[in-house]
Amino acid sequence: MTTMTTSMTETRPTSSRSMWAILALVLLADALDVIDATVTNIAAPTIAMELHGGQGLIKWLGTAYMLAMGVLLMVGGRLGDKYGQRRLFLIGMTGFTVASAVAGLSPDPALLIVARVTQGAFGALLIPQGMGIMTKTFSREMLTKAFGLFGPLLGAATVGGPVLAGLIIGADLFGLSWRPIFLINLVLGVIGLAVAVRILPHDDGDHSAVVDGWGSGLLAGAMFGLLYGLIEGSTNGWTTIPIAAIVAGVAFFAAFAHRQSTAADPLLKASLLRNRGFTSGLLVGLAVFAATIGLVYVLSLFLQEGLHASPRDAALALLPLTLGIIGSAFAAMGGLVAKLGRTLIFIGLAIVLAGCGWVLALVIASGTGLGLWSLTPAFFVIGLGLGCCSSTIFDVAMGDINPDEAGSASGSLSSIQQLAAGMGSAAATSIFFQAADSGLDHAMKISLIVVLGLVALSVPLVTLMPRRAPEETHH
Repeated sequence: MTTMTTSMTETRPTSSRSMWAILALVLLADALDVIDATVTNIAAPTIAMELHGGQGLIKWLGTAYMLAMGVLLMVGGRLGDKYGQRRLFLIGMTGFTVASAVAGLSPDPALLIVARVTQGAFGALLIPQGMGIMTKTFSREMLTKAFGLFGPLLGAATVGGPVLAGLIIGADLFGLSWRPIFLINLVLGVIGLAVAVRILPHDDGDHSAVVDGWGSGLLAGAMFGLLYGLIEGSTNGWTTIPIAAIVAGVAFFAAFAHRQSTAADPLLKASLLRNRGFTSGLLVGLAVFAATIGLVYVLSLFLQEGLHASPRDAALALLPLTLGIIGSAFAAMGGLVAKLGRTLIFIGLAIVLAGCGWVLALVIASGTGLGLWSLTPAFFVIGLGLGCCSSTIFDVAMGDINPDEAGSASGSLSSIQQLAAGMGSAAATSIFFQAADSGLDHAMKISLIVVLGLVALSVPLVTLMPRRAPEETHH
């Protein structure tokens, strides 16, 4: 999900019709990213069964995409600055569309995971360009309107992806089962490319811009080592290989941190890390997004594996989450962020905790005998909480930064969100399957307790965040 800023550059005159067309294109690209990040939440058990991929495939389906996206997102932004945002947008959309076709046609787990990594990598080239194009070509009034649409749309897409997947699998279009969840991107990608070629403004980029390849490589090594070790260890036992992978991941991360403090043009400015409000927002975002995205993943597993819901019924059961997000996100973007600032984050986290506690109480009381629709009110409450705080966290985190740091800060927050999503889905599924030996109801209880703990631990950090979002970043 893209984090919004309005660090304004000189604006070129653009007609109202052109601005709305560009906005629709950017929203399409961002929605494709968010949906593809979450679409496997519901589809994973069906895909794993048909491709004989087992638990390992379920764990990697979402993680592979979000890992590639998170690691390369800031690099994608720098490449757009260097070589031109129109060019990188077209390359990103083309690669994403082709990778989606490969994913939809994959005959085995290995090729599917490679396709998911490739999707994430090209998505990282695609997503940062939209915001850069808009800040250069939109009027301030149009930017305000655009930002008002992003939060609710992308919040809905986060849970809408699994719902869409469940409906598509249930429909079994042309006897293709899960494959259309990826193949539909062929249609949307081709439309997006045709529109982009026609309407995106030409720009040459700034060839003096520097891309920190070493920093990117070290971050990739760190995240891959940590996630591979976690997934391999929880799936096949804690032997030498997963332990060594985690140790290597920690070493790579230490090298990455050192690189960021010494490089002339680091991916993450050192001054941002010294900003208490911003780093607190990073940590809150990391914990909350890892916990809640992991929660949605294991909820979909519990509904299908524990309560024996079909993909379609599981998707419909999660629909109240989407409705809750949409309702509260519109309210938040309608002025509550400006009025309440970080207080809105407290409110959102409290509601998320209440909803998760409600689900936990239901699982403790009824286990796998739980009625599917008895979860509906609790899911709606969780959605309300997520809508209040999901985009507000990063808005408020930007409250104390200098205007010249806005671009780097925005890219950092977006990357953290993607990395948190990858870590959350990997950790949550690992915990769920590890605990499943004692029953799926036990696995769900443990998963919910971990989520409650992570969200609760993030609450004190909110007090260190800025009190208000900067006036120009309400979206």
